[in-house]
Amino acid sequence: MKRFLPRGPWLAFAWLLFALQAAAADYPAPKHGVWTVKDFRFHTGQVLPELKLAYSTVGEPSGEPVLVLHGTTGSAASMLNPNFAGELFGAGQPLDASKYFIILPDAIGTGRSSKPSDGLRMAFPKYNYEDMVEAQYRLVREHLGVKHLRLVIGNSMGGMQTWMWAQKYPGFMDVAVPMASLPTGMSGRNWMLRRMLTESIRRDPAWNNGNYTTQPPSLQFASVFFATATNGGNHSYMRNGPNREKADAALEARLKGPFNGDANDHLLQWESSADYNPSGGLERITATLLAINSADDERNPAELGILDREIRRVKNGRAYVIPVSEQTLGHGTTANARFWKQELEAVLKAAPRLGM
Repeated sequence: MKRFLPRGPWLAFAWLLFALQAAAADYPAPKHGVWTVKDFRFHTGQVLPELKLAYSTVGEPSGEPVLVLHGTTGSAASMLNPNFAGELFGAGQPLDASKYFIILPDAIGTGRSSKPSDGLRMAFPKYNYEDMVEAQYRLVREHLGVKHLRLVIGNSMGGMQTWMWAQKYPGFMDVAVPMASLPTGMSGRNWMLRRMLTESIRRDPAWNNGNYTTQPPSLQFASVFFATATNGGNHSYMRNGPNREKADAALEARLKGPFNGDANDHLLQWESSADYNPSGGLERITATLLAINSADDERNPAELGILDREIRRVKNGRAYVIPVSEQTLGHGTTANARFWKQELEAVLKAAPRLGM
């Protein structure tokens, strides 16, 4: 026989539970800033007289510094959501903002940082991940005055940049957590589909070498194509499109939905990954490193064994691969901290403080 609580006490209990969950997910309001770097020199030799580097912070500068790096076409704002910040920055959570000073930069070419759509269009310097990581380091070190980071954590593009941070500045952090990424050069489907996306834009007559008056239609179409092919997970797509009619409806919603991207911005963001390849410096990493991927990640296929092979070269490194389930979202899985926050909490408790 089923037993039911009386309606009044049950509602009171439900509201109490909701209030406790809401309180646990609450964190201080982000603060926003912009730092302007004079005469920033890119890897190509190009110099931008003024490079704006925007950033957000959560918590007070007196806390242990943590650097959070976002994915391609994202920004700091894309990490300040219930699935990521709401699972990590609240009281009692792994990156409790009362204990940590959380720094979230907008990478070069994204968010509120300098980008082609500010006016230079395709005359904007052709940047790569090396430029982005150098700018992040200078923001943290020169502008914010941070001498040592407890943690660098990043997702997708931010994960790749975390691999670079760990070897480029090996004594600057205690812990590195690259997610949804591999420490090897662009290859296979990941690179092929990035090329398909950028070529779709470049070959669109409406793009006009970047001198368009309205956004070329290829931008949204190519972006939806790329995201559908490389992100989302089989379970999620089958759940939302269990037959042709519902799959069509889901696709039409994406193709006709709001899209605020800029073609030149997106083009340089995706092309900035072309020469990414940190594999030569994995032995230089001294931080405790936890690589987190999802077993159904379409861009970084677990079955290729690349992460298993390369993590052995990292002295204090290990990998955690999230098992496939009906809840995982392929490459998008790691954007949801609930899948891995216990692993992060454990590594933060165990890792030595190298900067002390």
